[in-house]
Amino acid sequence: MAKILFVVTGADHWTLADGTKHPTGFWAEELAAPYEAFTAAGHEVVVATPGGVVPTVDQGSLAPEANGGQEGADRVASVLASAAGLREPVSLEDVDPADYAAVFYPGGHGPMEDLAVDADSGRLLTAALASGRPLGVVCHGPAALLAARNADGSSPFAGYRLTGFTNAEEAQAGLADRSAWLLQDRLVELGADFREGEPWAPHVVVDRNLVTGQNPASSAPLAAELLKALA
Repeated sequence: MAKILFVVTGADHWTLADGTKHPTGFWAEELAAPYEAFTAAGHEVVVATPGGVVPTVDQGSLAPEANGGQEGADRVASVLASAAGLREPVSLEDVDPADYAAVFYPGGHGPMEDLAVDADSGRLLTAALASGRPLGVVCHGPAALLAARNADGSSPFAGYRLTGFTNAEEAQAGLADRSAWLLQDRLVELGADFREGEPWAPHVVVDRNLVTGQNPASSAPLAAELLKALA
């Protein structure tokens, strides 16, 4: 059995371009599907957040329409309720990535607010990437990559093939015109080789030990890739 670190946003809102605070947090499916996959395989999941705050789930991600119907919504809610680590997370600043066999970042708009500028998260990501151990990041989770820096100020993720929530998806979700910045644009700016799939369809990109998923539907396929890497 391996220990897997889930780094989860501690934010409960995303500040839009006009200063409006859009209620958010982590996206339920993006945490629940990998959690279920890893624990079913016998692995231990440890949750870390900035400051050790109890993470907030985006209420929209619990709705039936976000989970393929009421049965899917009930399943996701049940998984989250069973995840004791969500109620007692460790502090991100105290985490040593060397203690874990893999690191995973779920999304939701929360990471756009806090992890995108969190230096502790940035150092953890830099170390996790350099370690060669599996590193998984999904949907808006790649916002956290913006805080990772090499000693010379460059991004350790420059030149990596990766994906994340696309401009097209943000537009279709209705927030692109209201956002201060778009994730796809910023990942391209840092030098990543962004690979865009069809909106809302599962799309996973693997480059060396980095495994990224585009959207909520990519969460379970991404978890499967991480399990393959752990095996």
